[in-house]
Amino acid sequence: MEHKKIYNAKQLKTPQGTLIIEGPINSDKLAGYEFHEDLVAFRPPEQQHHALIGIAELPEGRIIIARHRNTIVGYVTYLYPDPLERWSEGKMDNLIELGAIEVIPEFRGCSVGKNLLIVSMMDDAMEDYITITTEYYWHWDLKGTKLNVWDYRKVMEKMMSAGGLEWYATDDPEICSHPANCLMARMGKRVDLESIQRFDRLRFMNRFMY
Repeated sequence: MEHKKIYNAKQLKTPQGTLIIEGPINSDKLAGYEFHEDLVAFRPPEQQHHALIGIAELPEGRIIIARHRNTIVGYVTYLYPDPLERWSEGKMDNLIELGAIEVIPEFRGCSVGKNLLIVSMMDDAMEDYITITTEYYWHWDLKGTKLNVWDYRKVMEKMMSAGGLEWYATDDPEICSHPANCLMARMGKRVDLESIQRFDRLRFMNRFMY
């Protein structure tokens, strides 16, 4: 499958200043931007910046960023699912995962995450993909936001719906391990029926196990 990446951008005015939401960004551009020190959700900022550059270099890898002047203050990543996850077992070249989304505390509550997803889906190439995200409550910043798991889940669902992702049922053990966890997905307009059926089989791999 050919991996097209069509650049899009928009401005987002916030009380802290105007942000540029743009992408998919190539690795050279990513390397040239500063990476905000508060982007610490997954690993230390310097390491995460390096990881994003690596994802941008992958054929299917997509990075959409929010930047304030020359500093990245938020991002969302898309790439093939981890080989250790069930979502990779179907070996589907048209299934990608929203792997991470992060916005620094200073710009939270300004619809940055929502706009990262909107710009992501402005790329017509996304209509060729099933896009999934697996949400686990232990990745959520409950302490920083002072939200309980259910309120945080509502925020996540609302944000993901801005990119057209909807809740899907699954018997995946990790997702089923807590009722706040969930699978969300978006079916691109050009995804064929066979691919949707293959995805359904991935969602319910334990259906016939006793």
